Amino acid sequence: MSITSDIIRGHTETIILAHLAKKDSYGYEINKSIQEKTNNQYELKEATLYSAFRRLEQASMIISYWGDETTGARRRYYSITKLGRAALEQNKADWKEAKELIDTLIHDEEVIANNY
Repeated sequence: MSITSDIIRGHTETIILAHLAKKDSYGYEINKSIQEKTNNQYELKEATLYSAFRRLEQASMIISYWGDETTGARRRYYSITKLGRAALEQNKADWKEAKELIDTLIHDEEVIANNY
């Protein structure tokens, strides 16, 4: 899974933006969602997650605020901005284009390999 993890890691910010496009959230909840969606095959390291939050916030793609927790720990929530939504759409378009190119290259290689 190391190659898959490396590929996914390159899209950490897009994964976070996609989650935040649905609702405001906090780090643990986002990581839990990633684990559930991938059947526990992938999770972000805490340092990776919070580094991505800092980069996204510095780029004005997300904003953070403190939640009003009446029970339990106070959480820092993140919300996607208009700029973040635009970046998410561009990243998804870029991913689709790259995926199509890679699929073409892989399938061409399979055809060549099967002919020998």
